[in-house]
Amino acid sequence: MNLSKNATLIRRILVIFSFIIVTAILYNTYQFFQKFKQEERVKMEIIAEALKAAGSSSLNSNDLNLVLKVINSNKTIPTIITNKKGKITGYNNLDTIKALDSLYLVKQLRIMKSTNKPIQLSYMIKKEKMVQNVYYKDSELLTKLKYYPLALLLILVLFGAVIFFAYKSTKVAEQNKLWAGMAKETAHQIGTPLSSLLGWLEILKLENTDPNILTEIEKDITRLTTITDRFSKIGSVPNLEKINIVSEIKKSCDYLKSRTSKQVSFNFETVKDVLFIQANTQLLSWVFENIIKNAIDAMQGKGKLQVKIIADTSFVTVLISDTGKGLTKNQFKKIFETGYTTKKRGWGLGLSLAKRIVEDYHNGKIYVKESVIDKGTTIAVSFKIVMAE
Repeated sequence: MNLSKNATLIRRILVIFSFIIVTAILYNTYQFFQKFKQEERVKMEIIAEALKAAGSSSLNSNDLNLVLKVINSNKTIPTIITNKKGKITGYNNLDTIKALDSLYLVKQLRIMKSTNKPIQLSYMIKKEKMVQNVYYKDSELLTKLKYYPLALLLILVLFGAVIFFAYKSTKVAEQNKLWAGMAKETAHQIGTPLSSLLGWLEILKLENTDPNILTEIEKDITRLTTITDRFSKIGSVPNLEKINIVSEIKKSCDYLKSRTSKQVSFNFETVKDVLFIQANTQLLSWVFENIIKNAIDAMQGKGKLQVKIIADTSFVTVLISDTGKGLTKNQFKKIFETGYTTKKRGWGLGLSLAKRIVEDYHNGKIYVKESVIDKGTTIAVSFKIVMAE
């Protein structure tokens, strides 16, 4: 118990510590981005002043060379210059080929207007006032830096997801191993009294006991033997053989019918009397008995239960319908999850085991075909048909 509490505490500390680190990284990245952006603004203001000076006619040759050197120092920040009427008069650090298209320049200007506040130039040339606006957008490096926090968050989320699913898979594997061990141990424990019951049955036969009683006892012992065999197979890959699914399902229906309230009417229908599939008899009967028992429970021991077998050229489908309380849409998949149950008493293992047996061991499919609240549910189980030799 203490180990569990310590593990939980450690996990919480790690989560909080990770959150603090991520927050610190994102905050520092944001501060760095703002500082870098401000530096680019200052750089553009210097270049704008150089452009203003270049437009003046009062510079000597040395000063003009210095001004032009400042202007040409901008190799990274895309810029567009417009006159006071908004007409583009120059540009820098844009795609020279695309810039031949005026629509491209207009589009880039629109982006720049939405990105940064323009720098206005005002100077005199021959007593005429000139007004220009310098527009610019973030450099490629600054743009990449802007998306860095998102990339970091995505990496952290993916990393967290990998850890979560790895942890969950490990936990599920441990649970499966535990259930398999419990099942095998149960089978082993049942085996001893079962052997004793077989001995007592033989003694009862010698005592001239009513044959009908002996027959029913023998059926129940056979049933216990089957259950023991099923439990012993959990966690192991079962042997599959060609069987007639119709006769196997009929046996399960007949067995449960004789041990169910007379208020539940059973109806068995099939398109053919012989339909072969590759399956394990014990596990297959377990699946259908679980589904039928759940259907009976859903009807609270009173209603109509129909088992219908249909087939096409490739697949055989068993439809098990009841007139019970029904399911909501969001329960269609949940009922097959381990631990989920709609009963007051139940472990939520029956249908999850049925799903595993059908889909993992027999390459079949099990699903809720339809369900209406207070009218009933139909569960479908499909298998691939094996042709008779």
